[in-house]
Formats: sequence, C-alpha cells, structure tokens
Amino acid sequence: MHIGPHALANGLFVAPMAGVTDRPFRQLCRRFGAGYAVSEMITSRPDLRDSVKTQRRADHTGEAGPIAVQIAGTEPVLMAEAARWNIDRGAQIIDINMGCPARKVCNKWAGSALMQDEALALAIVEAVVAACAPRGVPVTLKMRTGWCAAEKNALRIARAAEAAGIALLTVHGRTREQGYRGEAEYDTVAAVKAALRIPVVANGDIDSPEKARAVLRHTGVDALMIGRAAQGRPWIFREIEHFLRTGEHLAPPLVAEVRRALLEHLQEHYAFYGEHAGVRSARKHIGWYVRGWPGAEVFRQRMLTLDTAALQYAAVADYLDRLAAQTERLSPAAAAAQPEPLPEVA
Repeated sequence: MHIGPHALANGLFVAPMAGVTDRPFRQLCRRFGAGYAVSEMITSRPDLRDSVKTQRRADHTGEAGPIAVQIAGTEPVLMAEAARWNIDRGAQIIDINMGCPARKVCNKWAGSALMQDEALALAIVEAVVAACAPRGVPVTLKMRTGWCAAEKNALRIARAAEAAGIALLTVHGRTREQGYRGEAEYDTVAAVKAALRIPVVANGDIDSPEKARAVLRHTGVDALMIGRAAQGRPWIFREIEHFLRTGEHLAPPLVAEVRRALLEHLQEHYAFYGEHAGVRSARKHIGWYVRGWPGAEVFRQRMLTLDTAALQYAAVADYLDRLAAQTERLSPAAAAAQPEPLPEVA
C-alpha cells in the first residue's frame, strides 16, 4: 500500500489521538507491527507554535518514515501555513483533522465541526493540497460519517476531497454527535470506499482480530486504523496482522516481553517529556497496560503516590517481575490469578 510516493509496511494504522500518540507511543506501536502512524494533532494557530506542546509534537527526531503530521484549524490560509511549517520540520505526509469530536475543538469549529460547513471544509482541503503539492507531500483527510444521524454527509465531502487532490481518506464510523458513544457503523464507510478511487481507511471500534476481518469484509477498505484498542495493548497490530494472514491467533504475549516493552516505553517517555511531566503523563499508559491484570486497581492507586522516574520505573519492574513469577503469558487465567500484596514504597 502507498500514500503518494511512500510505501507502507502494511495496512494497519495507529490513529492520531491527542495526549496519546506522541513519538514514543508511535514508535512502540510500529515495533509491534503497525505499518503507519499519524501524530497528535498540531494546531494551525501561529501564536502557539512556540509553545512547549506544539514544539514537542513537531519533534520527529529518530522516527521512522513516513512521518505523518495531523493539523487542525478553521482557516484555509492558516492551515496551508501550518502544513508548510510542519513540512519544514520533517513531515512527509500532512493529515487534515476533520474527525475530532472533542468539545474544545468543535467549539472553535475545527475537527469534525467542519463537516457542518462543507464549503469551508473543501476550501481548507484545497488550500492544504496547494501548499503541499510543490513540495511533493501528499495530503490525507480524517473525518466522521457526518455531524449527526440526520446529516451523514461523508460521501459528499469524500468525493469533493478526492477531486481536490486528497491522497487517502479515513472515515471513523460515528457522527460528531455520537462522540465515542454507541457502536461504530460501517455502511457509510463502505459507501465511501465504493465511490472513491483513492485508498480508504476504516476507523472505529476495531478492537480484535475478528473485528478487523469483519470490517474489512463489510467495507472493502484498503486499511484499518486502530486507536483506543492500542492503548496499553500495542501488540494488537501484530495480532491482527497474523490473524488476517493465517486465520489463526497468536499466543498472548509473554510477560517478559511486555515487561521489556513497557520499561523501554517508560525510558523513552521520560526522555521525551522530562522527569516531572513524564512521570505524570506515564501514569495513564501504565494504567492502560495493567487493565485486567492481577491487582491492577491497587497498583494504579499506588502509581499516583510516586513522583520520581526512579520510583515509578522500579515499581513497574517489580510488579511485572512478580506477575512473571505467577504466569508466563498474559492470558485470561493470569488476569484471574490472585496476586501477592504489593510492597510498601521506600
């Protein structure tokens, strides 16, 4: 599969998620089999480009290509400038955010709110494509099925975006009104795929190998984008790839492998954010990893009491060492096991 001139390892994508898909997380997912990853969204506002958040999100040091950056905004000129700014910092693919349902984004008429104003949405697409084309950088678009159940206009926007030069389109199978509630529907995704010549990607509720196969069969899409299901479970990409290729399930990961991956993730996370911010932002990742594991709730509460990288890292290593002593793999039986009490923190 290709996006413009860029060949991808496979059709399993990491969804852009604000506060989640930072550089360490994207690299982790790729090590576990994701073929492509898109950055957290970067605002098009020029007054925020010097902020710590924007500078960090625009840092792709050591990241394997193709480097895809998602931009968000409401003004065509500023979105075009944002595309050029990110290309100057290493972006090889620019993705337009027309899918984020967050209130703080939609209240500014960005993200999926743009689907209410098709003329503005198309103007943004045209401006960004025009800015990227001279640099040889393809533009992609991520959107929802529509603003609400009564106005599912994904197909109209998709056709217009393709005509304007979009290289790939991702559709999340929910409306903006739904947010992340209810179940994703894929009929709209299938209709978009049937109408377009460019690659189309399905997103929403893809949380198992069986669901991945079902969505592919129902929609005929070229690739799948996985978001929340990869939080704390980055190996889902290799599980899906193996199942789609062989029809068989991979064995659950070894606790030893998870220990190594999680500790490496923490080290990269601390290096990326610095100790103070890194320890605090790592707590959510640790919480996602241990969901369903023995003693998870007690362990998550303990994490809130640790405020240095050394203490947090040591506690995670100790927890996984004791889990490894109980079971070799992260199986349902492991989750049902009774853990020994956690030691007090020195």
